Amino acid sequence: MAIITFQFKNGTHITAEAVVGANLLNLARDYNVAIDAPCSGNASCGKCRVQLMEGDLDSPRTLHISEEEYAQGWRLACVSKVCGDAKILVPDIAFAYMSRMKVADLSSGEEIAIFDQTVSDLKEAGIEFENDLRLIPVTMSEPTLDDTMPDNERLLWALEAATGVDDKKISMNFQVLKNLSQVMREGNYQVQCVTTTHGEGLRILNVLPGDTETKICGLAIDIGTTTVTGVLVDMQTGKILEKASSGNGQIRFGADVINRIIESNRPGGRKRLQKAILEETLNPMIARMCKAAGIPVGWIYRVCIAGNTTMNHLLMGVYADPVRTEPYIPTFFHTSAVKAGDLGLYAAPDARVIVAPNIGSYVGGDITAGTLASSVWTKETFSLFVDLGTNGELVFGNSDFLMSCACSAGPAFEGGDISCGMRATDGAIEACTIDKETMEPTFKIVGEPGQKPVGLCGSGIIDVICELFRCGIINAKGIFVREGKRVRHNIHGMGSYVLAYKEEAASVKDIEITEVDIDNFIRAKGAIFSAINIMVSSLDFDVSMIDDIYVAGGIGSGINMKNAVMIGMFPDVELSKFHYIGNSSLSGAYTMLLSNQAEAKVQELASGMTYMELSTNPFYMDEFVAACFLPHTNASLFPTVAEAMAE
Repeated sequence: MAIITFQFKNGTHITAEAVVGANLLNLARDYNVAIDAPCSGNASCGKCRVQLMEGDLDSPRTLHISEEEYAQGWRLACVSKVCGDAKILVPDIAFAYMSRMKVADLSSGEEIAIFDQTVSDLKEAGIEFENDLRLIPVTMSEPTLDDTMPDNERLLWALEAATGVDDKKISMNFQVLKNLSQVMREGNYQVQCVTTTHGEGLRILNVLPGDTETKICGLAIDIGTTTVTGVLVDMQTGKILEKASSGNGQIRFGADVINRIIESNRPGGRKRLQKAILEETLNPMIARMCKAAGIPVGWIYRVCIAGNTTMNHLLMGVYADPVRTEPYIPTFFHTSAVKAGDLGLYAAPDARVIVAPNIGSYVGGDITAGTLASSVWTKETFSLFVDLGTNGELVFGNSDFLMSCACSAGPAFEGGDISCGMRATDGAIEACTIDKETMEPTFKIVGEPGQKPVGLCGSGIIDVICELFRCGIINAKGIFVREGKRVRHNIHGMGSYVLAYKEEAASVKDIEITEVDIDNFIRAKGAIFSAINIMVSSLDFDVSMIDDIYVAGGIGSGINMKNAVMIGMFPDVELSKFHYIGNSSLSGAYTMLLSNQAEAKVQELASGMTYMELSTNPFYMDEFVAACFLPHTNASLFPTVAEAMAE
């Protein structure tokens, strides 16, 4: 046996025992050491970099490690095998999804404006914002030797008097019962009951002393393949108390849903993936929000989760392999049977977990919630809703019909598959321009003034590739065709563009975008455009008939739509038709949390939506290949781009 010590920059370490020949990345996973591995150990992304400090590893040098870096001890964990005792430094960037957990500043109002707008739009559409959570004050007579009724019956009788609901139709769980006697006496038999509708009766979720200043809170969560976001909400007022985001802890098992499903099929895999999302991501995020708001987690009485079909299965520990194999049948589209206590989620044990309904293996609750928030279902005119994430999902239609489909865009829009890619958090370059003559970049960085760049988020990647193309630095295939101090080639001839040298950046190396990165992104944007074309043309429409295009996804402060058209990601239509609506999955979940009618409307939209399976469409691959150029092999589809390039 060999002893491997995983050392972290904060001075802590984890010691692991391994047999000689064991894979280092798998060993790290077994000991819960967070090493980012978007490609799930295929040696294609180069992000599982670790540094050998002592001892030795059986580890070849790859294209992702330069000779200089290899001499300094840098290795890829996925291709490294244990050959004896060793000390391994795990860099901060390897577990960035954990260390970059962030609670948002809501003081400016910018973070919550989109939620207010969504509520306003849905109210105009006739959705009432009411739910069945109630805080009911109850006063009871004290027991005496002549009145020896047990505490639980005393409370139920008092609740019947206060609500008119038969006491036999009022129930409580064990946790409430366990603390009931103490709470009643602390409140001198004046208590507050948090209740919810349960069939024809009531369910008691909590009992508190009558003088306790309390809140009835709810939680809306968007579980993305790469990023998880959530809001803590006052259910009585609708006010957002806190908002937070984090990387999805499952990312070290693969950047895409297919790799994660494969990992879940390995021994103990389902438990590892469920633990990564629950214990490493959601619960720490909830705890931070509750601490910032000054409330206990037990005051969360309702949760609404919007995620894709695979994320929903992995969250619940449900067998997910049929989702990825033909005929692509998930265990469920809709479920109403889940409580927070069933999952071990930080909330009241009996808190109902509302799961936004799925409509296909690759179109999930994040899209049904987003469709609700986009309001495309309220309009007589034709609208296109596009959600940019690890998968690109589309909904096209109006108040009469809705059609949806999904394409495998990969994680490029959220920074995955890009060597310097990252989420839209502090240090991310989210906007960029390049001087056509000098080829010098100017960029905008997420975070406080003076923040140094760390990498590129989705909106920044769109800008950089567009600018490189506009300036003639790369050609239509994404190959570098101009030379300059920021353009360089490695020993294999692969070109790259340096956005920031390591001396200028908060990174251990230069921030650069390579031809491989550009190729990955071109394929991602090609998947989006070809999916739009196939879906619209299947209905005998063309893109000129689309009146509004709603673009969602937390890939930055906002997409430069002109640049997105310039690279051929979106159709070449009037820019006034584009509307960036942010994280519609989260805003949709927020409305479902607050409104029983909104929840019912999402179920209605999901059941009435037609799902198109692109993988079986005979024309999709031809469309995709044609779209894998800047902007497209058919220049006539992009007349304004041709005009701009001729200037």
